[in-house]
Amino acid sequence: MLKPTTLAMILAGGRADELNVLTYYRPKAAVPYGGFARVIDFALSNLMNSGIEQIAILSQYRSYSLINHIGTGAAWDMVGRYRGVSILPPFIDSEQQDWYRGSADAVYKNLDFIQYHNPEEILILSGDHIYQMDYQDVIAYHHQKDADLTVVCKKVEKARASRFGMAHLDDEDGEHGGKLINYQEKSENPEGEWSSLTVLCFKPKVLYRVLEENQADESYEFGRDIIPRLVRQGSRIYGYKFDGYWGYTRTVMEYWNANMDLLGDQPLVDLERWGIRTNLDHRALRDYQPALIGKDAEVRNSLVYNGCEVEGTVRNSILFPGVHVGAGAVIENSVIFFSNVIGKNCRFDKLISDVNTTYEDGVQIGIEHGEIQKEITVVGWNNRVPAGTRLGKGVTVTPRLDRDKWPALVEAGRVLK
Repeated sequence: MLKPTTLAMILAGGRADELNVLTYYRPKAAVPYGGFARVIDFALSNLMNSGIEQIAILSQYRSYSLINHIGTGAAWDMVGRYRGVSILPPFIDSEQQDWYRGSADAVYKNLDFIQYHNPEEILILSGDHIYQMDYQDVIAYHHQKDADLTVVCKKVEKARASRFGMAHLDDEDGEHGGKLINYQEKSENPEGEWSSLTVLCFKPKVLYRVLEENQADESYEFGRDIIPRLVRQGSRIYGYKFDGYWGYTRTVMEYWNANMDLLGDQPLVDLERWGIRTNLDHRALRDYQPALIGKDAEVRNSLVYNGCEVEGTVRNSILFPGVHVGAGAVIENSVIFFSNVIGKNCRFDKLISDVNTTYEDGVQIGIEHGEIQKEITVVGWNNRVPAGTRLGKGVTVTPRLDRDKWPALVEAGRVLK
């Protein structure tokens, strides 16, 4: 077996404030997705399917659930002489005693790890995107152009461009890619139309140098600092054009949309065809009994996983393992995490419910009470919602809310904490 030439670094350390209570107790890369997986499973599965077998995961925010989920890496066949997954949290030594101060600083603080592996190219990935990609195509283009840095890009409409790092590419290689002329991070009026997907392929010596230079700055991010610095220096930077599905999960609405893209006769996200793996030992997923659908139940255009018991109606929704839906309950357009219990005659529309939450009989969610500011209601984990409670659209409920803090009616857009 040949020693791997590529080292992949997954950026998985952050909390997305826009995901609200879903990231109170877990990093955004560890948020459950699609009925059984975690968001980081897409980066890990893409690496496995691309034959990239040396992986480091950079994490610092509430890493416990992520560490539990990754385990030994065996779920992605990352165990062997030259295969492995290393989780790299912040550390202190005689010279540094800081947390990771940004994505670039996280990589810089682990340069000794990178140099130990002595890779021919370094692949840096975000751990919170939904997509399928063969990274070997990116690496081949990177070597073909003898690039210092190759940035994977996707064209986005101008109305959304201010949310992303945007690249201006020439047409050197047509639909395949082009030289990166300019790069602007979250500009209100960007020159380019190609969004960075935070899939970056570096020449090691270039990465080592620019990270060292960046230490004299006051900001330490790849998009905000590293790529613009290399552009100013006249480095050989190319954009690899990607035209496949790309699900961004930074906001509640984006996360909900990415889950809904799993449904339908021809779903935009096809977990089986994409070869997405997860750790079935985490939360004992493989130990649940088969789903039980009652004789009077109705399930339409939904994903219902093992361990679920459905006596009511489920439409256009995703039920993670261990969810119980009582008789007369109607669940629509919702994402229900592990081990929720939904009582009789409940009615839910556009709800994301975190793990281990119980809804007593007659709870109604998604009712228009008050001015509607958001559409998706999010209930944090380990809650017990009293019988008959009514929640308007766009309500947010923090985890483990005391029972005496539940009003009978929660108006649209309100935050309960």
